[in-house]
Amino acid sequence: MHFLNVATVVFAGLLATGSAEKAHAGQSRLWSAYDSVLSNAKYIDLTHTIEPAMPIWRGFGNITFSQAVNKLTGKPFAYTKDLFVANAYQLTTDQMGTQLDAPAHFNPYFAASDEIPATFALRKLVVIDVSNKVATNSSYAATVDDVLEWEAKHGRIPQRSVVFVRSDWSKTWPSVDTDVFPQVLLETVQFLHLQRSILFHGHEPLDTDMTSDFASERWLLTHGYAQAEGVTNLHMVPPTGCLLSTGFPKFLGGTGNYVRFVAVCPPDWPQGILPGSTPEAPLPEYKNALVWNSQKGHRSRS
Repeated sequence: MHFLNVATVVFAGLLATGSAEKAHAGQSRLWSAYDSVLSNAKYIDLTHTIEPAMPIWRGFGNITFSQAVNKLTGKPFAYTKDLFVANAYQLTTDQMGTQLDAPAHFNPYFAASDEIPATFALRKLVVIDVSNKVATNSSYAATVDDVLEWEAKHGRIPQRSVVFVRSDWSKTWPSVDTDVFPQVLLETVQFLHLQRSILFHGHEPLDTDMTSDFASERWLLTHGYAQAEGVTNLHMVPPTGCLLSTGFPKFLGGTGNYVRFVAVCPPDWPQGILPGSTPEAPLPEYKNALVWNSQKGHRSRS
């Protein structure tokens, strides 16, 4: 908890300042917080890699990768001729992989992808584990009781936090069942938002529930709440004590976001990597070159 308290106090201190002089001091405190806490934190990627053969909802078409073509020559860009290469992507939907659903996905009067505020970037992260129940019931739906059991152990869920439901469904990705999967009950997402005032919730499957009318997802999005889907690696994250970093592109009028979720966890947590523990600047040079593989339909090193 010391990890979260330091970061929270620093951020709150900056927001509370009113003058340029105090803002400068607040900025210094933010840098100090990074040096003393975040630079020693453990970072865990909660994001699936986007690839041509990835699982996708049955109503959407398959995605394809190709080599970007120079419109002046009609040929793919090449290191030898153009000094660089580039890829082209045929993406049949903005609803794939690890994603953040914008409310406009179900309601045109609420926020589209480009209208989601930058304040989503960093929040407290809660992980509610129902994986033991899913192990005996593959379509188990998380309940309000699951939330209350979590609170009995860890305290009340913080307001404006992000709540991820761990089911371990993603452990077998990409060999997953997209028709039968762990769910989150409508009354559970309503409780989280109306009684606990969370920012958004997330889950591992590509849908919130298996109802024919998308009950949980429809209620969320038609009432202006975003939600995360396709989250992975939640088995590596503790139930409390971490922050969630969220980054996504701004598609104009988008109904969903391809998102990069990263859990930022306390330094003493055994999972994750430390800043500087792997090559960052420069990034690593690999033994095998990245080349276009026509059989796989994407660039690879093998």
